[in-house]
Amino acid sequence: MLWIWITLGAAAVQTLRFMLQKKLSSSGLSVGGATFSRFLFGAPIAAAVALVFAGPVPMPSARFWAFALLGGAAQVAGTFLTVSLFKLRNFAVGIAFTKTETVQVALMLLLILGETVSGLGWLGIAVGLAGVLALSRTPSGFSARATVYGVAAGGLLGLSSICYRGATLDLMPAGYFTRAIVTLACVTAAQTVGMALYLRLREPGELGRVLHSWRRTVWVGVTGIAGSAGWFTAFALQNAAYVRALGQVEMVFTLLVSALVFHERLSRREGIGIALVVLALVLVVLGGR
Repeated sequence: MLWIWITLGAAAVQTLRFMLQKKLSSSGLSVGGATFSRFLFGAPIAAAVALVFAGPVPMPSARFWAFALLGGAAQVAGTFLTVSLFKLRNFAVGIAFTKTETVQVALMLLLILGETVSGLGWLGIAVGLAGVLALSRTPSGFSARATVYGVAAGGLLGLSSICYRGATLDLMPAGYFTRAIVTLACVTAAQTVGMALYLRLREPGELGRVLHSWRRTVWVGVTGIAGSAGWFTAFALQNAAYVRALGQVEMVFTLLVSALVFHERLSRREGIGIALVVLALVLVVLGGR
């Protein structure tokens, strides 16, 4: 069960990358700059690994590029919203909102691929909704912006997972690592170009600030590409729904980071909300079996 260990490692590295991005978002860089830093230094690493270690692959088809580009765009938008979410709620709750991803993947699989969800799976969806409602409560009522950002981020990240799984499968019969790293190199290259154009047009001067802060931003790129390599390899080995479900162990890592690094405290209600979201994901996975 190699995909299990790869997924656990990817979840741990992704938590570290979110921690670094949170620090960048509060150190003078815009949300776009903090998001772009992930791809700027990660893309060359992915390309180098693909050139050195990847075996022969079939010529990428139009279907491959459709999956890769759509997944890449969805991931950028989801990451952008996640970094924005850090400014609205604390670190652990921000990540918890994105964990609605697996619930949304179940719905997207039904709509896009026609795969049904069991009764236990639908129970998980209901529990997940209750968790999101608990997390979005504030002393003055519901936090509409936090709810929209979190749910949208989860949906976009879930869509990217499905697309990456489709792209890696399109490169068969190449080996799983070759399929994963070639897909990752193509996706990150497109993401880097797209984000650079966006920042050039919408946030003049931000590209220079990202480059000027390279001593900090480079580590976001390194951890980002390492985590992505793990996710892509797991997608090449296993159904994306199972990979993302197991990846919810990231919540445990996040809570440790939130308490030990950012010294943030969760309210009882927020703790219950996080627990409900995690329980929902477990129920969805069990229902999917």
